[in-house]
Amino acid sequence: MTDYAYATAAALSDALDAGEVSAVELISAAIARIERLDGEINALCVRDFQRAEEAAREADAARARGRTGPLLGVPVTVKESFDVAGLPTTWGVRGFKDFVAAGDALAVARLKEAGAVVLGKTNVPVGLGDFQSYNPIYGTTNNPWDLARTPGGSSGGSAAALAAGFGALSIGSDIGGSLRIPAHFTGVYAHKPSADLLPLRGHTFPGMRPLAYERDLGVMGPMARSAADLALLVGLLSDPDETTRGIAYRTALRPPRHDRLAGFRVLVLDSHPLVPVSSEVRAAIDDLASRLERAGVAVGRSSPRLPDQAEVARTYMRLLQASIAASYPPEVYESAAAAAARFDEGDTSLVAERARGVVLSYRDWLTADGVRTRHRAEWRELFAEFDIVVAPIFSTPAFPHDQSPHQWARAISIDGVAHDYNDQLVWAGNATAAGLPATAVPVTRSGDGLPIGVQLIGPLFEDFTPIRCAELIEREFGGFVPPNL
Repeated sequence: MTDYAYATAAALSDALDAGEVSAVELISAAIARIERLDGEINALCVRDFQRAEEAAREADAARARGRTGPLLGVPVTVKESFDVAGLPTTWGVRGFKDFVAAGDALAVARLKEAGAVVLGKTNVPVGLGDFQSYNPIYGTTNNPWDLARTPGGSSGGSAAALAAGFGALSIGSDIGGSLRIPAHFTGVYAHKPSADLLPLRGHTFPGMRPLAYERDLGVMGPMARSAADLALLVGLLSDPDETTRGIAYRTALRPPRHDRLAGFRVLVLDSHPLVPVSSEVRAAIDDLASRLERAGVAVGRSSPRLPDQAEVARTYMRLLQASIAASYPPEVYESAAAAAARFDEGDTSLVAERARGVVLSYRDWLTADGVRTRHRAEWRELFAEFDIVVAPIFSTPAFPHDQSPHQWARAISIDGVAHDYNDQLVWAGNATAAGLPATAVPVTRSGDGLPIGVQLIGPLFEDFTPIRCAELIEREFGGFVPPNL
């Protein structure tokens, strides 16, 4: 049988339609690959192989009856934080080791309805709260490009699975770069959609009733090894949740602004006023900008319409921590409140803003939200001048594992200088705070051979614009490259 380990979902569907391979053969090969390689990588923390084999047989029978579908018989994985009926949902929290979901998250149900075969669930950090993916239940997920480095978090297991050839697609979530950072670290594609576009019902902390909710900033989104597969999943998942207000977001989604790369107008950001960017990441962005210019793209390096980047970062930190801290247990919240009180009122550092965000009053939240509303208006004005903003996802390529117990005291080395670990959240903030879509795209590799990606930020509810731009960049310059496993 042809080796389909790194085939895209679209290519697998074509092969299945043509009778070149059966779903049973695909799933058997995927299982064998996981059993051979995942011992060192540890991407798939919950395996569901028996049901996957049954689903593959059902897919083949359905095809024999004349049924077709874009994912019928295609192997996929799912981030551990999504409910899958009969499988544990723990979010990496030891106390929920034995919690088993009663039903499927809505996104998982839609994947299954489209014929996708779920191989299992992928690893996450504790509470989904880290740039790495390790926890006391399932251990550490390693980067397939370098086992001594992290694949990112919190959708790190999904990214590692894709990079290792464990299924064609995955789904993850993102509030602080949790789709984009793992994609950047492992050389795959991911899409953080416009706010409230894709359904979050069933992406629920264990033990809580899986109701639909619109949590500020948080989204779910697709991960793949090609940009076209991202578009496929957005189309499959973007129908509104029937248990919510029923806003027809799908009808609001506009087609891509351009179908030729040369038609795009791109603004390039390769620096930030509060956080440095490594020389390798800056060089990768500058090289991409040069290649885009040679391909006929109109490339800008600055714009007076760009929202103030320092103000965006500070506002995002407050809103992010307010959203996260809403679920803190009382003793953790009280400790965080005491820590916030120790910061001087005039301290505008990002660490101070994060501390204040934990205990943000509703009055202060509304103030921050008002600043964000102004930023959204400024983004709208910017996207009248440009179609895409190219920006870093993280200041460095994948970093070595760091499981020191005090996450807030960790540092990231940027060109040999230590910088605050959590300040890296600024790169997520531009798209996340304003609810904008952002597509993570692999563009090159570092001197150590590690993937480097960028994010293509697009206008609100124009998700197919950054995805289409990603497709055209992939076609023009290349895309995903497998690691040597």
